[in-house]
Amino acid sequence: MARKAPGKSHRKGLTFMEVADMFRDEDTARDWIASQRWPDGPHCPKCGSVNVQSGIKHRTMTHRCRDCMTGKSKTMFSIKTGTVMEGSNLKYRAWAVGIYLFTTNIKGVSSMRLHRELGISQKAAWFMLHRLRLAMEAETGPFAGPVEADETYVGGKRKNKSNAERKAATGRGAVDMEAVVGVKDRATNKVAARHVTRTDTPHVAGFVAEKTRIGAKAYTDDAAVYNALDPWFDHESVNHSASEYVRGDAHTNGIEALWSMFKRGQHGIYHKFSPKHLDRYVTEFAGRHNDREADTVDQMAGIVSGMQGKRLRYRELIADNGLSSGARS
Repeated sequence: MARKAPGKSHRKGLTFMEVADMFRDEDTARDWIASQRWPDGPHCPKCGSVNVQSGIKHRTMTHRCRDCMTGKSKTMFSIKTGTVMEGSNLKYRAWAVGIYLFTTNIKGVSSMRLHRELGISQKAAWFMLHRLRLAMEAETGPFAGPVEADETYVGGKRKNKSNAERKAATGRGAVDMEAVVGVKDRATNKVAARHVTRTDTPHVAGFVAEKTRIGAKAYTDDAAVYNALDPWFDHESVNHSASEYVRGDAHTNGIEALWSMFKRGQHGIYHKFSPKHLDRYVTEFAGRHNDREADTVDQMAGIVSGMQGKRLRYRELIADNGLSSGARS
């Protein structure tokens, strides 16, 4: 009997006991990751050659390319080379089980839980999760439509702020909060989303235009910023300010479902998204939405495939990008 996976009743899941059997030791975990990265056999990440010697005697490297040189020696590499795992001291088994936990917790998994489950430091778990979010990053769009577009806001509510913070805040609505804009294609149920530092026409309507084919049907709310779509798209809006949420096919309920899951992850799992790393969390939840029809083992394989050609160093992760990390000064 097929085991149900989280999120969708028709998906086939994996029990933790099955995962324990799949990755019972370091060799089985390494072989599984290798089979997902190189389904047709290993190839050199530097030159692409398949003329590769496997099983070489080296402390960290497992393969040698016979066709290219690094300095005066043949290029050596491992399964981690050329992926988000490159430079990681974590064992393959920790990566494989970490991918399972990351995949099956549909509202996200905290670095503290990963730290406890895998027996690694919280810092290493936090770094692993950001690498897995990068692996989920995929180009989507432009969508043929019809599409729904909307924005949401992330941050502390004004009523929860101190008196001093309330006095410093100006304006109405989402004051001192971070904006995220998203587009959902009704035909494919795929989404694209991005953290935007400003909620003006270039950032909000510009993102919708980037992810939607010219001339497609586009549904939005009545925010003035979306009026810029009118010359290029078959644009129709619902008047949220007058409590109109559905008018025939015109509504944004689909993309708002993404925001609902995103906020559940924020409040229930992560508790806080800093502006500095917000876009990576947006990538995570957009990726979860887009892969939600796949079986668990296929989702896991997709993350390994998505690791290739990407690299995230710790110094890059913590480097100043002009946005607040939320750390107390």
